[in-house]
Amino acid sequence: MAMIMNKCTSVKLARKLSHPCCFSSDLFSLTANIRPLYPSTAKSFEFPALLLTFLNHYSVSPFHLNNANVHFTFDFNSFYVSFIDNSTHKTHLNQIHAHLLASGLQDCGFLITKLINVSCNLGEIRYARKVFDEFPDPDVFLWNAIIRGYSMHNMFGDVIEMYSMMQMAGVSLDCFTFPYVLKACSGLLALEMGWRVHGQIFRHGFELDVFVQNSLVAMYAKCSQIRHARMVFDGLYDRTIVTWTSIISGYAQNGEPIEALRIFSQMRQSNVKPDWIALVSVLRAFTDVEDLEQGKSVHGCVIKMGLEYEPDLLISLTAMYAKCGQVTVARSFFNQMKLPNLILWNAMISGYAKNGYAEEAVGLFCEMIGKNLSVDSITVRSAILACAQVGSLELARWMDDYIMRSEYRDDVFVNTALIDMYAKCGSLDFARIIFDRTLQKDVVVWSAMIVGYGLHGRGREAIDLYHAMKQSGVCPNDVTFVGLLMACNHSGLIEEGWELFHRMKDYDIEPRHQHYACVVDLLGRAGCLSQAYDFIMNMPIEPGVSVWGALLSACKIYRHVTLGEYAAEQLFSLDPYNTGHYVQLSNLYASVRLWDCVAKVRVLMKEKGLSKDLGYSLIEVNGKLQAFRVGDKSHPRYKEISVELERLEKRLMEAGFVPHTDSVFHDLNYEETEEILCNHSERLAIAYGLISTPPGTTLRIIKNLRACVNCHSATKFISKLVSREIVVRDANRFHHFKDGVCSCGDYW
Repeated sequence: MAMIMNKCTSVKLARKLSHPCCFSSDLFSLTANIRPLYPSTAKSFEFPALLLTFLNHYSVSPFHLNNANVHFTFDFNSFYVSFIDNSTHKTHLNQIHAHLLASGLQDCGFLITKLINVSCNLGEIRYARKVFDEFPDPDVFLWNAIIRGYSMHNMFGDVIEMYSMMQMAGVSLDCFTFPYVLKACSGLLALEMGWRVHGQIFRHGFELDVFVQNSLVAMYAKCSQIRHARMVFDGLYDRTIVTWTSIISGYAQNGEPIEALRIFSQMRQSNVKPDWIALVSVLRAFTDVEDLEQGKSVHGCVIKMGLEYEPDLLISLTAMYAKCGQVTVARSFFNQMKLPNLILWNAMISGYAKNGYAEEAVGLFCEMIGKNLSVDSITVRSAILACAQVGSLELARWMDDYIMRSEYRDDVFVNTALIDMYAKCGSLDFARIIFDRTLQKDVVVWSAMIVGYGLHGRGREAIDLYHAMKQSGVCPNDVTFVGLLMACNHSGLIEEGWELFHRMKDYDIEPRHQHYACVVDLLGRAGCLSQAYDFIMNMPIEPGVSVWGALLSACKIYRHVTLGEYAAEQLFSLDPYNTGHYVQLSNLYASVRLWDCVAKVRVLMKEKGLSKDLGYSLIEVNGKLQAFRVGDKSHPRYKEISVELERLEKRLMEAGFVPHTDSVFHDLNYEETEEILCNHSERLAIAYGLISTPPGTTLRIIKNLRACVNCHSATKFISKLVSREIVVRDANRFHHFKDGVCSCGDYW
């Protein structure tokens, strides 16, 4: 009875299929009729496989479906297309392909093209290529299908190979071929191949096809040929959003953010609504020029368009706010991503490092490697920069050990950053070890070591390294000379510095403000104030803040009030809200006891809403940094520190130390003045270091301001009294105190 019912149902289904309107219904309705016939297989077979079972049951030929007395004809192309489109696994493709072979449809270009496309969509690119190779005479659609497959999987070498084979086969190219090939040229940065493809585009008459031309713009931009990209762009009259986005992205990616923003403005004037891809490039451009206000307006546009959760835009917003110093806002975007990618981690770590949040940057880097996430050279260099800012030698050693165990051990950029890090953490010996182990030394590596010597006032070593650099065949650059001039002015090497400055022209290097400032500093520190002033007056460029600041600093050292006032006037006009300039002038007046003038400067600062930066000092003990401020009594061990300070002061007086009181407030008596001086932050840090470390341990201190004359002199005495080396990094340079002598030779 069941067999009779099944046969009746089959006949009914066959009659239904024979109806001319049957195939207007979708494949799912057909399946609904088939499944009751095969209850035992309905659950075990995927959707296409079940239909193939049905076809096998009724012995379907390419053009007829026969069962008993039923005979009808239908469109097998549409039927198999439905199968192919609904395939979700390679097994389905194999079954369908087998049926095409059995049905004699293996040479149907339309179905095979469809099969290749779906194979590529499922990631079965090898299978797609096998099907392609078995086809006897593929047409342009079939070639495009396999080229598209390689392109969508970024197999750009195979795209170029298939494109070449297609040409050799004499197949006429169409407008769908070129975008895939140009994308491959972009991915491989194959500019010469791109030029040849451009020629083919003209030869085949697609020079006005907007989709092909958009791909050309993107290719030239990706290959750093922005001028050629612009020529193609300018020749297009029918510009789509893709056209505009391609050229804007091109300028943004090639370091021309201003032009990118100008074209974006043109796009808006043309009433073309930007998409999220365009907004990513615009945000990048505003980030590069650090225009936070305009970037915020784009952020508002992102919100209005409902794109605030687009991952690439989140990355761009994070990078923009981080680079522009709004790290708290940037972190809020970072936290929105459930699984931040490497670009996002890099943007956040770099943003912290470049905006004075060194500890946060190091913490985020540690979190990243703690989660076993992959890092790249950018991540590592940003973390090294943060370690350099922290100034902890122990942290620097940890970072170096991490690099030594990583794949970046021989990365020249990473090693350059390590040299800079060690120099800023007070150890030229470790910096030199990294320098010596770097095999491929380019000008950046040499310059980093020279700048390190300059930072520590090791002028002779810097000059010797400069000569070794030239002997190795490496030409110096502008940074090399900054390091050399800095080393000379920190070491009092006036003649050598003057000669090196004039050597720059031998290498076609135009001096920048930094070079001129170093020369003014060099002359000023040596007391040649008139010569420094004449040098400034004869500069071929307008003197900037750094130049006048160097002159004011020299005037303070040599108590030249008239010239110092003139330098201060220039500084106030160029940088009216920089507290340091007012403090320098005030200190100049105080050094010559012009207390009325000191009072006037304080009034001027108050009117402008400025206050003197609070000095603080950090000392590293057992890998931890402890902070101290002037007169700080909040430390848990303050009583012990106070006892040690009193002991030190007594020993200093017995050793003949005389406090320098010139720059202290005039309305204090001598005892009050002495108390303020001995409670400066670095003195507190030294006292803490002495009670917290074993005898003979080097004390390493970081100070945010320039060391004062009194503390500098006192620290020299202390280093001899306690038989310790004391390394102090102030706002300008390093001081190495040992046996009563400072490495700067009292020339800072």
